[in-house]
Amino acid sequence: MSDEVLPTHLRRLGLEDREARTYLAMLSTGPTTVAELSERLGEDPLGIRQSVDRLIEQGLATSCGREDSAVAPTEPGIALDRLTHARTSELRQAHIAAINAYRGYRRSVHPQATDDLVEVITGPQIMERIWHIEGAAGSEVLRFDSPPYHIPAGPNAAEGRNLERGVEYRVVYSTSAVQNSSYYARNIKPCIAAGEQARVLPTVPVKLTIFDRRVAIVSMSFVEAEVNDSMLIVRPSSLLSALTGLFETSWRSAFPLHFGDRVPPALRPVQSRILELLGSGVTDETIAELLGISRRTLSRNLEQLTSTAGAATRFQLALHAARQGWI
Repeated sequence: MSDEVLPTHLRRLGLEDREARTYLAMLSTGPTTVAELSERLGEDPLGIRQSVDRLIEQGLATSCGREDSAVAPTEPGIALDRLTHARTSELRQAHIAAINAYRGYRRSVHPQATDDLVEVITGPQIMERIWHIEGAAGSEVLRFDSPPYHIPAGPNAAEGRNLERGVEYRVVYSTSAVQNSSYYARNIKPCIAAGEQARVLPTVPVKLTIFDRRVAIVSMSFVEAEVNDSMLIVRPSSLLSALTGLFETSWRSAFPLHFGDRVPPALRPVQSRILELLGSGVTDETIAELLGISRRTLSRNLEQLTSTAGAATRFQLALHAARQGWI
């Protein structure tokens, strides 16, 4: 880090400009006196004395105990940790104050008490709010995924970043989402590979994403979007609790779209993917298209799977796969 950048960072942690410059001068000179610092910085000795006292108070400098009252910089780890915690606390308080101020504004415009619980977002604000809310997720994201999509098709970069920092994703896809070969290849597969837990249902009850169980986004379905391109933001309330319960119930009844650690070595990757997609309810034609294989190759692999499982029907194959932990 250059000497030009350090004062900027120190100011961000709460040091005043003169304190930051004084500390930087101490780092370049070692043990020194207030008079020497004043001469070096070209500033009033009284002001430098105040800055030095402040640095000593914060744990960033110490008196050397010499007769000339020399001072020296100290190892900054503990002091900077304390400054960091102080700034974090201030930011948290500012966050709360801003939210309370906005709620006060909402009440003054719409005095109904329920206005804070549901907010309607329309037009170009939709994508911006989705990115902001998802980027702030801290521990868990629950989602019903089905078309149409407000965010352009392609890899979900926000989810990828969240998964990397430990945010858990549980997603229930509709069959229509899985049948979209482009969306499946560019979004669903990479997210599952990155750690997303995915399941599938023929249809999902609502387009929904819940973040940390403290805020939810409810989007329009295909039919609704044709006449009303809008999105609801739901905050902590009995409605949010009901939506969370709806997701958990659907999650328990949905079919896994990925595998655990018990897939037997006898299964080839393409056969694992076939088993996975069979549970999504898509047609054989769609499975072949998604996997990039012919219908004949699909049929041959299905025959091998039923033979391996000792099954006579696809239903028996699914039961065997579930019992063996293949899916």
